[in-house]
Amino acid sequence: MSFATPASRKEPLPVLGRDVRVPLVTGGEVAYAALDYAASAPALQRVWDDVAAYAPYYGSVHRGAGYLSQLSTELFENARATIGGFLGCRPDDEVVFTRSTTDSLNLLARAVPDDCRVFVFETEHHAALLPWRRVTYLDAPRTPQEAVRTLERALARRAPGPALVCVTGASNVTGELWPVRELAAAAHAHGARIVLDAAQLAPHHPVDVAALDVDWVAFSGHKLYAPFGSGVLAGRGDWLATARPYLAGGGASRRVVRRADGHVAVEWHGGPARHEAGSPNVIGAHAIASACKALTEAGFASLVARERHLVEKVRAGLAAVPGVRVLSLFGADAPRVGVLSFVVDGWNSSHVAAALSAEYGIGVRDGLFCAHPLVRAVLGGAPDEPGECGAPEAEPGERALNAVRVSFGAGTPDEHVERFVRAVGELVRDGARWRYRTEEGRCVPDTGAAVGEAVR
Repeated sequence: MSFATPASRKEPLPVLGRDVRVPLVTGGEVAYAALDYAASAPALQRVWDDVAAYAPYYGSVHRGAGYLSQLSTELFENARATIGGFLGCRPDDEVVFTRSTTDSLNLLARAVPDDCRVFVFETEHHAALLPWRRVTYLDAPRTPQEAVRTLERALARRAPGPALVCVTGASNVTGELWPVRELAAAAHAHGARIVLDAAQLAPHHPVDVAALDVDWVAFSGHKLYAPFGSGVLAGRGDWLATARPYLAGGGASRRVVRRADGHVAVEWHGGPARHEAGSPNVIGAHAIASACKALTEAGFASLVARERHLVEKVRAGLAAVPGVRVLSLFGADAPRVGVLSFVVDGWNSSHVAAALSAEYGIGVRDGLFCAHPLVRAVLGGAPDEPGECGAPEAEPGERALNAVRVSFGAGTPDEHVERFVRAVGELVRDGARWRYRTEEGRCVPDTGAAVGEAVR
């Protein structure tokens, strides 16, 4: 699939919420800077418009005789075809609609053969780390080349039988790009299959299943500018065809008969329907397809170039702030998408995030980002002084094991990342302008404080 585009895009894509204004604890209000794309990206205006245009025609899909049902069914199946094209799927690949990346990987985990050994790096998001039954966890690599070597050694030592490798395309903590094509080649050379967690990759880079030679790919609509509760698992159909349906119910069943012995005999559908029981999320599927079209038309080459510009602006800005350390597995110069996590000497990350929100109108994320082993690996478990605002409960010597994550994408204006870099610099240099307190493990503004009162 081609993503050839015109010259580099200078302006962000229109997204919902770009004009939202939020109050500041210090008085007044400011345009909200949404810099938490890695959790949920704002909806593209194009997606919202397409959903609004379809909404009056909303109906049930499959088996309905009415016009709206037939229209909705056509829309649903067209979305499946559009997404398959966006992903560069092979002719015999299947596109199954799910609720999210987490749901997609749990579906696949239910479909792998009982004797399948799964290999996962400890650096994965919990969605990719936790669903598997027979799993071997691999140590965090420190270079892309080490990742490939580590996988090759593990696969060479495994017992005979089916094997699956699960790997991210881009880290949700560091944003670093993983060597997917090389890992896929290593997996196939040792008779294993591979599934790509593209939750953080698909919104930022083209994903081509055939070119990467992965067996499956999973991603979420809500990170692809289509936040309507839908996800995708796309790829080979053989394991899915022989597995028990992920959900038992209408839509997955072809024929149900009450037998003479009182039991019920069920003949299940094949193909995607086998794992899409119940009334599907038509709007979610339509929204993902709309986002795929919008990103393709905008041109990934242009979008990638603009995002790289924003990444460099953030990296340069944070590098100029004393005491700030950007987290990385593969080194400071490793290619990455618009996701960076960092820590600040002397600050608990919850305090930094709270001050950015309350005093500057900037939304970021703090914590362990559902990737606890990875954050522990990149932070090293160094102890921190107790008693900071928002310091979470932790094991001894792990007080510092949380970080701040800033993430952005196709809808982010330059002003938002510039305000973020300026705000971090001011907080480190001058301290917070408001008093904060800990509430249920989170740092929050003290509503009884006054401007200029206590800082850290």
